[in-house]
Amino acid sequence: MDFLHTMVRVKDLDASLNFYCNLLGLVEVKRYDSEQGRFSLIFLAAPGQLEEAKTSLKPTIELTYNWDPEQYTGGRNFGHLAFAVDDIYAICQTLQQAGVVINRPPRCGHMAFVRSPDGISIELLQKGKALEPQEPWASMENTGSW
Repeated sequence: MDFLHTMVRVKDLDASLNFYCNLLGLVEVKRYDSEQGRFSLIFLAAPGQLEEAKTSLKPTIELTYNWDPEQYTGGRNFGHLAFAVDDIYAICQTLQQAGVVINRPPRCGHMAFVRSPDGISIELLQKGKALEPQEPWASMENTGSW
C-alpha cells in the first residue's frame, strides 16, 4: 500500500495557493480543470518530494476548488496536515508577517500550529532536533484552537 494524497476543499483558490505555495513553500505539480464538472484539482508537493510527486502524484495535497460557491465546515474534525520544516522560527515569522495567526507558537522550538484560509489545521515540525527556545515565541500564548 502507498499513501497517495490528502484532499481538501478550498473556497478561495488564490488565497489557498498563496498560503500553501507562497507561504509554506509547496509546489504545484499538476492541475486539472473540468469545464463539465465545474471544478479544479490542483496537486501540491513539498520541494524535497517534488521528483516523486511529478511522476506519481504522491505524496501530495490535492486542493479541490468547486467553481460554484459552497460553504464548507468542519475543518477541525479533519485533523491536520503536518510538514517538517528547516527552520520553524523562520516559517512562523513569514506566516505571521503575511497575517496568518500562529495558533500554537513554537515555544519549544519543535512544534507550531496554524490554519489555512479554509480552516484546515496545519502542524509545523522542526526537522531534526528542536531549536533552542527564543523570543518572541517562547513566551507567546496560544490563540484560538488548532
